[in-house]
Amino acid sequence: MIFLGKIEIMRAIKKQIVTDEAFQPVAVIISYQDWQRIEALLQRQDRELLNQLESTEAVVWSPQVEEPAVQALSDLLAAARGATNA
Repeated sequence: MIFLGKIEIMRAIKKQIVTDEAFQPVAVIISYQDWQRIEALLQRQDRELLNQLESTEAVVWSPQVEEPAVQALSDLLAAARGATNA
């Protein structure tokens, strides 16, 4: 089952599981045609995620940039220390 946006694509993929001497799975063999479909879906999903990311805005704020914010934070910390020591 592969999810692509709101569309759910279900398709049976014929596979062979390769195991080691302890019968632990170590690889999967699928047809080249199935691989191409999976790869195309992953690439499409990557493009959609990158497009979403490009349209997202982020705001980064640092108190070190603004002196009044640094002073306000410092005052709050001093007040908190004073309240604990009293």
